[in-house]
Amino acid sequence: MTTTAGSGFFARLLDPAQRSDPYPLYADMRAHGPTRLGRTPVVVLSSHRDCTAVLRHKSASVERHHASIPLGPTPVHDLAGEHAGALTGTASMLFRDAPDHTRLRRLVAKAFTPAVVRTLEPRITEIADAALDRAAERGHLDIVADLAYPLPITVICELLGVPLDDEPLLRQWSMLLARSLDPISATVTAGRPDPAQIAGASNELHDYFEQLVRRRTRSGEDLVSALIAAEESDDSLTHDELISTCVLLLIAGHETTVNLIANTTLALLRHRHHLAILGVAAPFAAAVIEESLRYDPPVQLVPRIVREPIELPEIELAAGDLAIMLIAAANHDPAVFPDPTRFDPARAHRHLAFGLGQHFCLGAPLARLETSVAITRFARRVHNPRLAVDPPVYRDHITLRGPAAMPVTFTDIA
Repeated sequence: MTTTAGSGFFARLLDPAQRSDPYPLYADMRAHGPTRLGRTPVVVLSSHRDCTAVLRHKSASVERHHASIPLGPTPVHDLAGEHAGALTGTASMLFRDAPDHTRLRRLVAKAFTPAVVRTLEPRITEIADAALDRAAERGHLDIVADLAYPLPITVICELLGVPLDDEPLLRQWSMLLARSLDPISATVTAGRPDPAQIAGASNELHDYFEQLVRRRTRSGEDLVSALIAAEESDDSLTHDELISTCVLLLIAGHETTVNLIANTTLALLRHRHHLAILGVAAPFAAAVIEESLRYDPPVQLVPRIVREPIELPEIELAAGDLAIMLIAAANHDPAVFPDPTRFDPARAHRHLAFGLGQHFCLGAPLARLETSVAITRFARRVHNPRLAVDPPVYRDHITLRGPAAMPVTFTDIA
């Protein structure tokens, strides 16, 4: 392991030229092994073995105060503003360890169990078909703008009781706040929004939910009303936690699923025999989605902060180190997935796309269902779809990966 190579790999990771296909770079990083960035306490892990070990380790934390260097609301970036931490601050379960994380997760988990999520399938199908109907009327279809985005944002707005008319504002704020998850040094500004914009979006979204909560009562049937009831019944939910949870559910409830739908559809359009099978065999969707989660995961990396030393086969992580785990690289590790660059829905899966341990993705059942409905309706209804541009233009994100737009041609939409 060399620090020079580590810094070089990270510089390449930031290069926008890598967005369309970062996987050759990931292979180089995996072959090199764990890499430390210069003389910093930041270590990048890329093997399935190392990422799995840290994700499961009791000393791997999401709480920033354990870091040996000052971290802003997200590693390694600082935002200014009264509510700049609405997504990534100390009140968010995303950056809380047990027992606080366990307590907050318990309050919302019942809304995302597989059994509850299955009851949403008719409504999700209705939303997907309406999106395809609109595309049929217009005569053109962009997978991202016309299907992958409207479907999950509508679902999460309805679950939260958020007026869909507010969606344009919510989308703008959400897109900016999602960038705050990129673990980029404050000295790296190329391609990033102004930190003041991100802080402003955080403040505005925080204020939006403050107003929404004031207009609600605990007797409503939506998730926000249930959280208000938990707060009012002294169920270990503070007001700041209530607002941060609403913000997190809104953003996490659609940002990653947009990418999962788009990435999965892209894989199907590039592997048309799988698309043809899906068009006549809807149960095939489950295998397609699991392989897509491995092959091109919507979340490319996750950070952990080391509370106490963690010994890995090739490196020891010291207390205070920031470990950045390249989940997308781990999912292409040939030691676990033979011929990893091949899209193969028949393979067995140990992918890390939803994480491991206590922070395993709460919304995984909903993301899987929304994607299943979207790709199944697309395969069945859109005849002879072809990519208009390949590769598509990708979003600027590093942590979250997906196309910014994905226009397709077609003969008709039945």
